[in-house]
Amino acid sequence: MNAPAIGSRRWAIAEGYIPLNPTPSDDPRLVSHEAACLLNANDQDAQVTLTVYFKDREPAGPYRAVVPARRTLHLRMNDLSDPEPVPRDTDYSVVLESDVPIVVQHTRLDSRQSALALISTIAYASGGA
Repeated sequence: MNAPAIGSRRWAIAEGYIPLNPTPSDDPRLVSHEAACLLNANDQDAQVTLTVYFKDREPAGPYRAVVPARRTLHLRMNDLSDPEPVPRDTDYSVVLESDVPIVVQHTRLDSRQSALALISTIAYASGGA
């Protein structure tokens, strides 16, 4: 493919929060969640590490993910468990580092009420490819 690199190797999601309250639906697609949507447009797999930061304790991590070459991965923060689950009802931030340039988008689905709320934004990129 040999397309020019797109994205950055270091990203930050400054605003994170997973609700503690249960979701009023049994449909897993509608469970309140946060996701880092990762795009790897490169010809090689991206090895990604995530570090989670908090206001009143030491960071958690590293969490690890692989985004295959020329693919996307929607990584739910709710599903991270190794080395520990991301705590619910707690403000946090995330720094993602990749060995190849990627693009990171942050998405939140809040389904605690019947009127669902969905937000999405591009994460902050530090440095270039």
